[in-house]
Amino acid sequence: MERLQKVIAHAGLASRRKAEELILEGKVKVNGKVVKELGVKVGPNDKVEVNEVPLEKEAPVYFLFYKPRGVISAVSDDKNRKVVTDFSLTSMNGFIQLAAWITILRVC
Repeated sequence: MERLQKVIAHAGLASRRKAEELILEGKVKVNGKVVKELGVKVGPNDKVEVNEVPLEKEAPVYFLFYKPRGVISAVSDDKNRKVVTDFSLTSMNGFIQLAAWITILRVC
């Protein structure tokens, strides 16, 4: 079970703070019932709607990237070293989160 605003944010509709505003404004439904309070938890089987539009959960996509020596696991570097985002990795929506302690890239 996860907090409703976190689920909305992970769906890419809004930031967590904006999701909280949407909830307080009564624009969010869980299983057909309007939710106007924060702290509501939802599970994978709950149907969430924002402004009458159902949220779609996408399965994460993973890329295995064999990081060459001398390349750091970061998005940018102030010392101008090569970073993993210098390599051409694309996803359906172009958003990649880096797991710095391993060399697996998760695409949300």
